[in-house]
Amino acid sequence: MKAQQREKRMINTPKKPEWAKDNCKAFASMIVPGVSGGHDGNLAYEKQSNLSDHSSKQVIRAKKLTPDDYVQGILNQDRAVLGRAITLVESHSARHRDMAQQILENLTPYTGQSIRVGITGVPGVGKSTFIEALGCFLLNKGFHPAVLAVDPSSSITGGSILGDKTRMEKLSRDRRCFIRPSPSSGTLGGVAQRTRETMMICEAAGFDVILVETVGVGQSETSVRSMVDFFLLLMLANAGDELQGIKKGIMEMADALLINKADGDNKLRAESARNEYERALHYLQPSIEGWKPHAHTCSSLTGEGIADIWAVIESFCSKTKQSGIFYKNRKKQALNWFHSLIEDRLKTLFFQHSAVKHHLPKIEKAIAEKNYSPSSAASQLMDHFLSR
Repeated sequence: MKAQQREKRMINTPKKPEWAKDNCKAFASMIVPGVSGGHDGNLAYEKQSNLSDHSSKQVIRAKKLTPDDYVQGILNQDRAVLGRAITLVESHSARHRDMAQQILENLTPYTGQSIRVGITGVPGVGKSTFIEALGCFLLNKGFHPAVLAVDPSSSITGGSILGDKTRMEKLSRDRRCFIRPSPSSGTLGGVAQRTRETMMICEAAGFDVILVETVGVGQSETSVRSMVDFFLLLMLANAGDELQGIKKGIMEMADALLINKADGDNKLRAESARNEYERALHYLQPSIEGWKPHAHTCSSLTGEGIADIWAVIESFCSKTKQSGIFYKNRKKQALNWFHSLIEDRLKTLFFQHSAVKHHLPKIEKAIAEKNYSPSSAASQLMDHFLSR
């Protein structure tokens, strides 16, 4: 009995490190109990009736879901199943691909009813703060928004902070809203590799406004244009004159420009910047037929201008639906997605080909040593791929 009490006390109380001297009493850190049973990446916990009897441990794992379980859970707005489905879709594992495709196929009839808004801008423009202000406004209007925040992945470690959710404190606490940060995983264009699939899952779960926050690296964010209905570009005051604005190719794809942080002493500068960008827009060809982009101002802190920019988005959807451009663009986006998936699949098959894997190291070495030009080396590798 005393041995059991001593073991229980050792498990539940901090202790000194083994290397500590007996006369040492104070430490900057102590050894504390860890998670019982460790962590294997699954939802699990241990049920233990007696601390000294390790044979009585019972590990209870989360239920393994079938494709039908995923579909029904998403349609029933089960947030746990929703999160697991997005994780499954984002997985790079080949064994998850077939199930993810089956889930998306079954969810397709329930998608396409939302308003898809892409939000981009350089780092520091206040995208997350603006999205929280817009999201709270939408909640008060009776909408159910979903935020897909894309975080840049490190080119060195491959990791991402995924901290966008912490900037949306009010929005993340509301159960009517869903926020999902995802790593870009090296994907160009400011979005994650599986943003389109994630968007479909959120639509099937009943979220009627999808806000896609892009990485925010500047002029390269073009992929988001091919997956949203309305493309909003956030700008800062004093970011350049109207000629500089014309030079930025990203402006040609925007359906509206929004000068953020128009409050306090910066309000006059924001209005001046709006006038400059408004003049610059006259020289650009609109990306959507029948819609003329304009520049606007807002303050994410005070909320001024948030209702106005949402009215612009609603006006855009109404006009483009009446003209048929809205649905035409949706069909075009679906075809572009189809072609991009084929390209990704062909690239995967190419590098998994046995002949390619066999010859690739030698060809790469030859290129590095300038024995082959990259173009001739690529042709040679393609010949190996097509020969079998």
